[in-house]
Amino acid sequence: MNMITFFIAGLLVHVVFFISIFDIYFTSPLVHGMKPQHLPLPPPAKRLVLFVADGLRADSLFKPEINGTVRAQYLRSVIEERGAWGISHTRVPTESRPGHVALIAGFYEDVSAVAKGWKENPVEFDSVFNESRHAWCWGSPDILPMFAKGASGSHVHTYTYPATMEDFASTDASKLDTWVFHEVKGFFNSAKENQTLLSILHEEQTVFFLHLLGIDTNGHAHRPMSKEYLDNIGLVDDGVAEMVSVFEEFYGNDGKTAYVFTSDHGMTDWGSHGASHLSETLTPLVVWGAGVQIAQRTFTSQTYDDNYLEEWGLETYRRIDVNQADIAPLISTLIGVPIPLNSVGVLPLQYLDNSQHFKAESMHANAIQILEQFKVKMKQKEETTLSFLFTPYQFLTDSKQAEFVRHARELIQIGRFDEAIDGCQALIGLALEGLAYYHTYDRFFLACSVLLGFTGWTAYVILIILKTHAGLRKPPTSRNVSGSGLGSVFVSVGLLVVLLLLLQASPITYYIYYLLPVVVWFYVLKEPFLMGFKKCVTLDIFHRLPLSKCLGYLILFAFGVELLVAGFFFRAVLTLGLMALALWPFISGLYRRAKSRTVSWVLSCLCLSVFPLLPAVGREPNTNYVWCAGALTVFLSLCYLWSSHRCLHGRDRHLFVGQVLQVALCTYVLASTHSSLQQKRGLPLFNQLVSWATLASSFVLPLLSSTRLFHRLLSILMALVGVYLLLSTGYEALFPLALSWLMFGWINMEQETMSTQGMSNRTELSSFDFTETIDLTRIRQLRLDDIRRSYFFVFFIIIAFFGTGNIASINSFDPASVYCFLTVFNPFIMGGLLMWKVLIPFVIVMCAFESIQVSTRLSSRSLFLIVLVISDLMALHFFCLVKDYGSWLDIGTSISHYVIVMSMTIFLMLLSIMTHILTSRRIVIGRKMKMHFT
Repeated sequence: MNMITFFIAGLLVHVVFFISIFDIYFTSPLVHGMKPQHLPLPPPAKRLVLFVADGLRADSLFKPEINGTVRAQYLRSVIEERGAWGISHTRVPTESRPGHVALIAGFYEDVSAVAKGWKENPVEFDSVFNESRHAWCWGSPDILPMFAKGASGSHVHTYTYPATMEDFASTDASKLDTWVFHEVKGFFNSAKENQTLLSILHEEQTVFFLHLLGIDTNGHAHRPMSKEYLDNIGLVDDGVAEMVSVFEEFYGNDGKTAYVFTSDHGMTDWGSHGASHLSETLTPLVVWGAGVQIAQRTFTSQTYDDNYLEEWGLETYRRIDVNQADIAPLISTLIGVPIPLNSVGVLPLQYLDNSQHFKAESMHANAIQILEQFKVKMKQKEETTLSFLFTPYQFLTDSKQAEFVRHARELIQIGRFDEAIDGCQALIGLALEGLAYYHTYDRFFLACSVLLGFTGWTAYVILIILKTHAGLRKPPTSRNVSGSGLGSVFVSVGLLVVLLLLLQASPITYYIYYLLPVVVWFYVLKEPFLMGFKKCVTLDIFHRLPLSKCLGYLILFAFGVELLVAGFFFRAVLTLGLMALALWPFISGLYRRAKSRTVSWVLSCLCLSVFPLLPAVGREPNTNYVWCAGALTVFLSLCYLWSSHRCLHGRDRHLFVGQVLQVALCTYVLASTHSSLQQKRGLPLFNQLVSWATLASSFVLPLLSSTRLFHRLLSILMALVGVYLLLSTGYEALFPLALSWLMFGWINMEQETMSTQGMSNRTELSSFDFTETIDLTRIRQLRLDDIRRSYFFVFFIIIAFFGTGNIASINSFDPASVYCFLTVFNPFIMGGLLMWKVLIPFVIVMCAFESIQVSTRLSSRSLFLIVLVISDLMALHFFCLVKDYGSWLDIGTSISHYVIVMSMTIFLMLLSIMTHILTSRRIVIGRKMKMHFT
């Protein structure tokens, strides 16, 4: 297998490994074919009004001011006088789309579905709006369309404001909520003069949805403790009171309207959401009106883990907590529509003020609705699994299902409603467990197959490294016999796997996951290098090391990989790693030859080691750091220009001066933008144009600079730092400078190691040119030191990713970082800019590593193979850490780390393929074979 074929095959294998994690852990939980369950009794309400205050924290609503006053007086009066209240517990990710799906459809959307689309439904699902007779919705264009387009018929009506109104730089984001309230009032005023609409509005099973985005927008822009955020809560409270008056007046106070006020997610103190902090997962729930339990006083102690009751002054009012998905069954029951078919919510009976008969019938409908999903899921799995391989869920077999349903119906018929409710709740618990059982039925075997393929691939890469650089030769005999016999065995295994998958009608991806280990291990075991391993006479890569030393290095390597893995969970480990790297010149003896470079190396390591100790989240924007970073960049660049002005041509000198001025301009633009936003004057057009122009030019300007090593690297750094400053809000602006200092030091130190190893004809770094021709005969083989170089590279990549934040946590991303480019909400452009900010340190490390590859005269693909082994071992470690048990937060953390490492590996493989193609096309064939490294 030639190298280009190897790299392409490796890329495809890693893409499969990358996709597999989503197929194994994030498949859609939805099933279809269930029947809606109708209540046999009349509902207590004809209509329901759902208020969702986007981004509202529970404590921000319930907690009184310091002086004892309440900021949401109307909702407080509802809690104390005529309604029920509690906390709605959300799930990770605490984002708007999954939160609204849980509220209105009653299930928790999988991550892959969220990634497929923001506004439309990537998969078809049922919702309260779809089950209702009519639904009218007002609010954000990012939320409402996904429920309207998923509904059958045209009975869901949406009214949205322009997307440009969702501006973080707006003088008053609460106008989003004011718009909703104003439109609702106008709608009912016009309905009084439209007899057709008036008749429709008086029909039963009607839902009104008011999506209030102002609180969330103000929270992102000004933080939840700001005056803007808290004042917006008061505005929403007044608006809710006004809306209740509008509805009651329109319907003549008929007492048939129910109201639900809640939030899709909360928000951290620093204005972000998406993770699992209590401020994000605890959202308020207030329910009142027709069919709802009135306020209940209690003088017994209420025990909750959060201990907020006394702080909120609500310890004497009964608190009823629910899971977010439980709100959908509650809404459905109040207006008498079937619970959404895909709902996994459990009806919270404590909120209902009805007869026990009604509660029992409602819980029975809830149980049958979830049981229907279980039956469909079980049938699907049974039909796609061979009978002798199928293991049913033992606690809910067909006979037990029938017994549960029959017994519950008999209890209701004879009036033993409390027992019937208990039986239905037990059935719901078993059905939910059974759903999870069948949903994860294939997970273990898929994970084992991927794990087997992963280990096989890693073993194959190690064999390629040893085969290429260890001086081993295959034995001249027995290859054909053993190879043909081995091939027959693996072909038989492959055919057996295909036959089993065909009989089970498995999806096409299963063929890939189950056959990949067969192919990979065939190539590993047929490798003739294995047969000649014992006949090895020399192993250049180990320099004839004793077995004890080899084992010692192997243990050290394993410990290093574990250190890299630990760095994903504990950023302080990265600090310890940098401090250990600072000792490298003293351990290796390099300090004797290069004292000044050793001092620079130690100082740069210690300087960079500070960043992982600084807070990744919860930081307030501070442009003073950006000013310092910009000034320091300009000063150091001018010093370099002054010291090397004789080496620079006129064009290069002018380009560097232009880049220095660009960095200074970017520093001014960042400070000017944040000052303008603080004064609520919006994003200046000039600043926005400069920001986008800087981003575009950063991909072009480095290509115009000199190809001398340090000149080109400095130009790249200047271009990237300008963009990074525009995307910075605090101390992270200094991170690229500290990282670049260490990278320049690394390049110099690696050059010194070549001298200590007796490498002749060394090219001085100051005179090295990327475009010069290097004789292939001077390209050396791998040494033990190259493993250390590859490890350094992977460690620096992780430092680049986690040095100033946690890429695996949504909370690490502050929307304020993109305010120089845009302030109107656009998740894809904002996400792209934030991702580029994350990748800029990555590019700096990549450029330094490329310089080291060329200056140390080692084939880039040789070092890359070692890097590939290290990254694959890390990914394998994270894959093994993912368990079926434990919280979704723990599972999600390991999965996110696995995805990061796999993304990094795929990116490196793409870069390697591109480099290989470009360089192979520039090989000059003659008496001597030469290659250009560019």
